[in-house]
Amino acid sequence: MAKKKLSKKKRRRRLIRRLVLLIILLAFVVTLAIFSPKIVKVIQLAQDAKELVNDSSADTFMASGTTLIYDTDGNELCSMMESKDMYYIDIGQIPDTLADAFVVMEDKDFYKHKGIDIKAIIRAVIANTENDEIVQGASTITQQLAKNIFLSQEVTWQRKVKEIFVATYIEKKYSKNEILEFYLNNIYFANGYYGVGAAARGYFDKEVNELSLAEQVFIAAIPNSPTRYNPLTNYDNTMTRRNLILEKLLENNKISQEDYDTAVNTQIVLAQQPEVSKNNSVETYARHCAIEGMMQANGFVFRTDFSSDDDYNQYKDLYEQSYTLFQQKLLSGGYKVYTSIDMDLQQKLQDAIDDNLKGYTAMKDDVYEMQAAATCIDNETGNVVAIVGARSQELEGYTLNRAYQSYRQPGSSIKPILDYVPYLERGNTPDTIVKDEYIENGPKNADGTYMGSITLRTAVNLSRNTVAWNVLKEITPRVGSSYLLNQGFHKIWMDKDYDAISIGGFTYGVSTEEMAGAYATIVNDGQYRRVTCVSQIKNVRGKVIYDSSNRQQKIYDSDACRMMTDMLKTAVTDGTGREAATNNAIVAGKTGTTNSNYDSWFCGYSAYYTVAVWQGYDYPATISQIYTKQIFRQFMESAHKNLSKKDFPSYGKKSDVQETTKETESETESVKETQKQTQSETQKSSQTQNPSQSQQESQSGSSSGNTGTNPDNTGSTQETTQSNNHTDKKPDA
Repeated sequence: MAKKKLSKKKRRRRLIRRLVLLIILLAFVVTLAIFSPKIVKVIQLAQDAKELVNDSSADTFMASGTTLIYDTDGNELCSMMESKDMYYIDIGQIPDTLADAFVVMEDKDFYKHKGIDIKAIIRAVIANTENDEIVQGASTITQQLAKNIFLSQEVTWQRKVKEIFVATYIEKKYSKNEILEFYLNNIYFANGYYGVGAAARGYFDKEVNELSLAEQVFIAAIPNSPTRYNPLTNYDNTMTRRNLILEKLLENNKISQEDYDTAVNTQIVLAQQPEVSKNNSVETYARHCAIEGMMQANGFVFRTDFSSDDDYNQYKDLYEQSYTLFQQKLLSGGYKVYTSIDMDLQQKLQDAIDDNLKGYTAMKDDVYEMQAAATCIDNETGNVVAIVGARSQELEGYTLNRAYQSYRQPGSSIKPILDYVPYLERGNTPDTIVKDEYIENGPKNADGTYMGSITLRTAVNLSRNTVAWNVLKEITPRVGSSYLLNQGFHKIWMDKDYDAISIGGFTYGVSTEEMAGAYATIVNDGQYRRVTCVSQIKNVRGKVIYDSSNRQQKIYDSDACRMMTDMLKTAVTDGTGREAATNNAIVAGKTGTTNSNYDSWFCGYSAYYTVAVWQGYDYPATISQIYTKQIFRQFMESAHKNLSKKDFPSYGKKSDVQETTKETESETESVKETQKQTQSETQKSSQTQNPSQSQQESQSGSSSGNTGTNPDNTGSTQETTQSNNHTDKKPDA
């Protein structure tokens, strides 16, 4: 009996073991089925990485190529190049303390790991998982070298896995000293300097082995963020990081206390920087667009709306990091960049600014030179064909390109794109009756009078501030501003809850590039295309890696745009924009003038081109003579010499309306959803808005009143708004 009992136990155990094995087998099969595509991909990535490294040699890490930028006719516009191989430095000529400065800050276990730091990867995975985004990196010096030489900068798991494999194969093929040598000769030190050799010569006019400890660590501070630690523009930031690196070197026993004390108290004096014999708006803009095109091609998501200063600052850091990375790629990658820049139109636009500002008579108290900027867009492609950032000046080097780098108050030129087209979308027409009347704590009209009940066309024609204020209040500022945010306006997100924006009262303002893009949206029946001058970018093998075609997004209803165009035609023929009327083209447009005449604008278009023109001082001062309309007129007459006179499509026909409704219903859905969400947020915000905010709106609006007469519009009404001018530079190429 005992024997029989034991037999049953064995059978039971055997059965349990089989069930467990079966469960494990099933789990393995399911896991394999789920992950096999990724496993296959990882194996392929490993094989690709091995081939890349096997095919490499020391020359691979010294190679560089010139990126060429072409105009619309295929002529070379400019180049982007650097000469890092000219100053390639052998590791034996690089001071130990300079190399140590990078190791202690970037990869303290560099001499221990085999290309990757497992502990750092685990820490990064945990941090990124907890935050559901990439908040911490885990790249060793070898991985950074792998990414810069062999891979793209896109943020994907495939690229990261391949980077890990490439790094491990690099470690197998090359020694630690060789890897460090390659790395120190390839990293970017800002201002076109690649590698420690170029940085030493550029910043101190010395060979690397002639640098003092303080100077070595100073240049070692730059590559972590070449924009933030650029010694020519952010010297104090560079010094702060230099001192931090010195502390790390001391902590890790790489320098003595005496060395530390001497270095930390050494004042850094930079060498005279070489002058560049160019001052060309179109080149700076073409380079900038090429860099942003590369960013977009590699997955960077551009944003214009933010929930807080912290949110904006985090995005700004990501933007600057990505901008620097792709600037580096273009400087040494041998790309071909094809642009829409028309050098004939470029010269015409420059001439229009120069010719008109020659007639400017400076007042006796003028301290700074009067400036102007303009952007012209081809309405067919949506691409920039001409851009001028300043009047012609006898200056060396690349100067501020005000057309896309400066943000100024737009005055009433903002009304069509912010107030009136959205208002027309809601069932109104140019014949809708609106009230021009006194608003308590609101804006005043430029002439100090109120006309009572008038048509919307009259309000636009005479630029009545009270009407624009009430229109945006009805739409709500948050919904109105969503139209601008969807059209790439960079500096208005902090103002989206204030009524004062209805007449151009922004914290920072707008650029001519942004305004031209938005007005081009009106003439193109509500289709917005992100503003750029780059059509295509090809890599060294001729493969297209960026193409800007088919980028349109529906922002406004077509019929609302056509009604707006009809009213803006009237503003040119009978209203505030009369001096912008051209003899050989039908144009529509809007003036904009801030209080005290600090800024003047004219934004307008024909069937062919859209142009935004700004005039003013870099530091706010009263403009005694305004030429924006004359600049617009001269350029447009010159640009249309060989073009037939073409009118805009009409509005209001039943067939047109039916066609427009069918065409735009689906395309505008996403924008409408954004507006619905923002209206809800506005209602919540208004319930919690504190009195000081309301007071700020009222004061901002009431400061808009100005009873002066616009010298450019004798007998017509001048529109004015709060002026809070600000110049803000985007990273420059």
